[in-house]
Amino acid sequence: MVDELYNTLYKELTRWCYAMTGNIQTAEDLVQEGFLRALTNNQLLKELSFPQQRAWLYRTIKNQYMDRLRHASFETIMEEVPEEAGEAAEYGQIDNELLLSGLTDEERVLFMLRYVEGYNATEIGEMFHLPPATVRTRLSTARRHLRQMLEGNCSFSKEKKVGGEKKEGESL
Repeated sequence: MVDELYNTLYKELTRWCYAMTGNIQTAEDLVQEGFLRALTNNQLLKELSFPQQRAWLYRTIKNQYMDRLRHASFETIMEEVPEEAGEAAEYGQIDNELLLSGLTDEERVLFMLRYVEGYNATEIGEMFHLPPATVRTRLSTARRHLRQMLEGNCSFSKEKKVGGEKKEGESL
């Protein structure tokens, strides 16, 4: 049954993943991981109709991609930089990481997808099943939070004023 899904949907899913990631190797990896999950959930898939199986694969692959993005934001990839510029670039990267760590997880993911990965509000909305206007509003809120942090009106720790008191660990 999974082999029939593979034969039917492989190219379609790979094109969709490539549009989402911009990298053919990553797209193929995501599709392969999706079909591996399908093999482990074969019993569940047998109970679903073809459109439901297709939707299950799309959702599974999208979730895997989002997991990769979340994990990638915690990993630092070191590139060779000339020694003179290395220290300044390192400080800039630390500043950026500190600023982004002040955002909520949702704001950080949306911000990274929009301004680092280059997706537009419509594409991001499709990934998260949100209207583009909602994505733009949330990006605006993230930019406002970053602006406040840069102006010194907000600390880098995730604090939120509630009734005049600050509570540690809450998102902005």
